[in-house]
Amino acid sequence: MKSNDLLLDAFGRIRETVEATLEGLDDGSLTVRPSGTGNSIAWLIWHLARVEDVQVSDVAGLEQVWFTRDFVGRFGLPLRPTDTGYGHSSDQVDAVRAPAEVLLEYYDAVHRQTVDFLQKVSDEDLDRVVDTRWDPPVTLGVRLVSTVADCLQHVGQAAYVKGLQRKPAE
Repeated sequence: MKSNDLLLDAFGRIRETVEATLEGLDDGSLTVRPSGTGNSIAWLIWHLARVEDVQVSDVAGLEQVWFTRDFVGRFGLPLRPTDTGYGHSSDQVDAVRAPAEVLLEYYDAVHRQTVDFLQKVSDEDLDRVVDTRWDPPVTLGVRLVSTVADCLQHVGQAAYVKGLQRKPAE
């Protein structure tokens, strides 16, 4: 197996779990915040899509899908256009609202751009330094793996929040 095949599989698992998590949810379910302060499913899916969009577009030398496909306008969030959710206050988490179809459409567009990029990545490309602000400098391989890890954590959290909303069997 080549490295890009492994990465394609990992990013594909994010996509599958995003779809399964969003399936059957209405707008009310998407905005439930566990204990009143936890992150909602809408926020978690939006945030993980923004993270993948920003990280992959940067290392691929591409524009973010958020802007090129006007998801920034379609979501119409009361946030800075470049916002990704890091450090959000409770009010900002509440402000992230979108129907499941729009969340999935955005993630799917991000995922397609990621797949297109990964199909061209060679094993040698993974050693390319993409960020010198860290010690040691971050390579493409490390950035992609950290993006997978972050996105899988968030989609797992979203799936957990969905599970909390299920009614117990009688």
